Amino acid sequence: MIKRSVFSALVIVSLLVGVVIPLRVQASSGLSVLGSSAEVNFPASITFNISAQSDRDITDIRLHYRVEHMAFARVTSEVYISFTPARSVTEKWVWDMRKTGGLPPGSSVDYWWTVKDAGANMAQTDVARINIEDGRYKWRSLTSGLLTLNWYSGDDAFAGKLMSVAQQALDGLLKDTGAALKEPVQMYIYASSQDLLGSMIYPQEWTGGVTFAEYGIIAIGIGPGDLEWGSRAITHELTHLVIHQVIFNPYGGLPTWLDEGLAMHAEGAMEVTFAAALSQAEKSHSLISVRSLASPFSAYSNEAVLAYAESDSIVTFLIDKYGQGEMFDLLSTFAQGSSYDEALLKVYGFDMDGLDGLWRTSLKVGSVS
Repeated sequence: MIKRSVFSALVIVSLLVGVVIPLRVQASSGLSVLGSSAEVNFPASITFNISAQSDRDITDIRLHYRVEHMAFARVTSEVYISFTPARSVTEKWVWDMRKTGGLPPGSSVDYWWTVKDAGANMAQTDVARINIEDGRYKWRSLTSGLLTLNWYSGDDAFAGKLMSVAQQALDGLLKDTGAALKEPVQMYIYASSQDLLGSMIYPQEWTGGVTFAEYGIIAIGIGPGDLEWGSRAITHELTHLVIHQVIFNPYGGLPTWLDEGLAMHAEGAMEVTFAAALSQAEKSHSLISVRSLASPFSAYSNEAVLAYAESDSIVTFLIDKYGQGEMFDLLSTFAQGSSYDEALLKVYGFDMDGLDGLWRTSLKVGSVS
C-alpha cells in the first residue's frame, strides 16, 4: 500500500441496475417473481429488491450472492428474508458494507433469489451480475495486453504516460524476477488522494494507493501534475498484484520483507528518505533482523521507513548476487505453500538467519537488533 498525507472525503452515488427475469417456476401454480433489481450505493451498500406473488401465501424468500474474485473455493452467501407471509410481497435486503468492508470499483457480484409458497412451489430467478462502479466520475479506459487503465482527469497523453510506466514496470519485474501477469488487471486512476478516499470504507487518511489483489484491481490517486510520484506508485502497486498472482495458493503468503522489498526494488533507485534511514541504522548497528521483517511492519513511522528500506536492500542483494532465475524459483516455491525458511533453504541453501548474515556482510555490518 502507498501512503500519502490527505484529507478524507466520502461521496456516495447511487446506480440502479437491471431487472431479473424468472428462470423457472417449479410446479403448476400461480407462483411467480414479478421483478428483481439491485441498487448500488457506492461504496457504502447494495440494496437487493424483489417482488413476487402466488395463489397461496409466500412463506420463504432467500437471496443468494457470490462475490467474484480469485479463490480456491466459490463461496455463496445465503440471506433469509424476514417478512410476513402473504400472497403478494415486495421485500428488500441491504448489504451494509460499512459493517463488512467495501468492494473496489471494477468488482462484481452475482446474485439470484429463491421463493417458496405454502404449497411447496418454488421459483428461482436467473443469475444476475452487478458491476460495482464509482459513478461519481465519467471514466475513460485504455487497454494494453492484460492491463486496462481507467481514468477521468487528464488528457489521452496523461493516460498514455501512465500506461507506459505500467508496461515498463511489468517488463522490469519480468527481467528481475521472471514474474508476469497471469490474469487481467484493472487500474483506476483517481485525480487525487481525496477522490480515492471517497471510494473506500473508513480509509486511512494517508492512503494514496491500494491493491485489491484478489480482485485484480488497483486504485491510486494521481493528478496530471503528479506524474513523478504516480509513476513510483503504479510500479509499487502493480508489483504487489503480479507477485500475488504468481504465488497465489491456499496455504500461505510471502514474508513481508520479500513482498514489500520486491515492490520497493521495482520502483528503482531508493528514495533519499529510505536511503538515509538505512545508512543511519548501519552506522548505529541498529538494523532490524530479516526474521523480524517477516512479520507486518511497525506502525511507528521511523521504524516503518527503516523496514521498507531494509526490505529493498535485502531483495536487491538476492537479485544482484543470485540472479533472476533463483528469485523466480523462490516465488514458485512459495506458490507451493512452503514456509519462509523452507523456501529459502530449498532455493538458496540458507534460512532467514543465514540470509541475515550474508546480507549484513554485504553491507559490512555485523550486529543484529
